[in-house]
Amino acid sequence: MFNSFGNIFRLSSFGESHGKGIGGVIDGFPSGIKIDLDFVQKELDRRRPGQSKITTDRDESDKVEFLSGIFQGKSTGSPIGFIVWNKNQQSKDYENIKNIFRPSHADYTYQLKYGIRDYRGGGRSSARETISRVVAGALAKMALHQIGINITAYTSQVGHIRLDEDYSKYDFSKIEDTPARCPDLEKGKEMVDYIAQIKEEGDTIGGVVTCVIKGCPIGLGQPVFGKLHAALGNAMMSINAAKAFEYGDGFKGLKQKGSEQNDVFYNHDGVIETKTNHSGGVQGGISNGEDIYFRVAFKPVATILMEQHTVNINGVDTTMKAKGRHDPCVLPRAVPIVEAMAAMTILDYYLIDKTTQL
Repeated sequence: MFNSFGNIFRLSSFGESHGKGIGGVIDGFPSGIKIDLDFVQKELDRRRPGQSKITTDRDESDKVEFLSGIFQGKSTGSPIGFIVWNKNQQSKDYENIKNIFRPSHADYTYQLKYGIRDYRGGGRSSARETISRVVAGALAKMALHQIGINITAYTSQVGHIRLDEDYSKYDFSKIEDTPARCPDLEKGKEMVDYIAQIKEEGDTIGGVVTCVIKGCPIGLGQPVFGKLHAALGNAMMSINAAKAFEYGDGFKGLKQKGSEQNDVFYNHDGVIETKTNHSGGVQGGISNGEDIYFRVAFKPVATILMEQHTVNINGVDTTMKAKGRHDPCVLPRAVPIVEAMAAMTILDYYLIDKTTQL
C-alpha cells in the first residue's frame, strides 16, 4: 500500500539499493500514447550516478527494460512493468556500519519499526529507489506533452549561492549546460566549484530545486482534501532528503500586505487572467491556468566521509566513518526526480478531473 503513489495514474515501486534491481508497475496509464524509449533513457541518464565530478562515483548505466504494457511503440492501457538491474553494488563498503545507526539516516527508525533492516546502502530507504519515479515520470511527461503541459525544474540554490526567485528571468534551455543544472551559467559554475570543494572536505551541502509547470489547464484539484498544491507538496516531500516545500510566493509573501499579494483579475482579449501570479498558479486548491511554480529544499546528504559519534544497536557509544561512494550534494540529480513527481501528480489529477466531469 505505501509503496504506491497516485490515484488513477498509479506507480508501485520495488527494489533495494543493493538488491538485484529497482523496478515498478504503472497502472492507469492512458492507451495510445506514443512511447519514446530514448526519452525515458535520457531522463534516467539525468538521474544516474557517476555523471559528473560532483556526483557519486558509483558507475551504473541504469538501462531500463520494459516488461509489459507497450506494443508497437504505444501504450496499450494495461499495466506497464519495468526494471533496471543493479550492476555496480559494493556491499562490502557497508560492513562496518551494519550494527551501527548512522546519524540522520533511516537506520534507527527502520530497525525499531520492522525489527530488521538492509544496511547495504540503506536498502529501501536509498535514493536509488527514485529510479522507478523517473521512469514513471518520463511516461507521464509524454502524456502531458500531448495536452500542452510542460514541466521544468532546475537548481536555484546550493548552500549560500542562490538565484533570484523569479524564474521568468532565466533561459531554461541552458539548464543542462552545467553539471549543477542551473540556468544561470555563471552561478552554475560557482555551484559546481563549491560542491567540488565540499566533496574534497568529505562533507555535504544542501540547497533548493525550483520547478515550473506551464500549460496546466484550469480546474485541476479539489477545494478541500484534494488540493492540487497539497498533492504536489506530498509528492515532493516523499523524495529522499526533501525538507521543505513552498509554492507561489511562499514565505516571501508573508512580508507583503493583502493589497500587494492579491492577484487581480482582468479581461485579456476575452480571456480572464491575473495581472500577477503570487498564488503560483493555484487558488483554492484548484489550478487557475497560470504557471504553477514551487520550490523544494533539500538537506545536506546525511552520509559524510568524516568521523562521527553515534551508538550501535545495543545503545553503546561508538564512532563511525562512512565508506563508499556518495553524493556531496543531491541537487543536480534531484532535478529530474522533482520533474518526475510533478509530472505524475499533474497527470493523475488531470485524469481525476476527467472522471469527475459529467
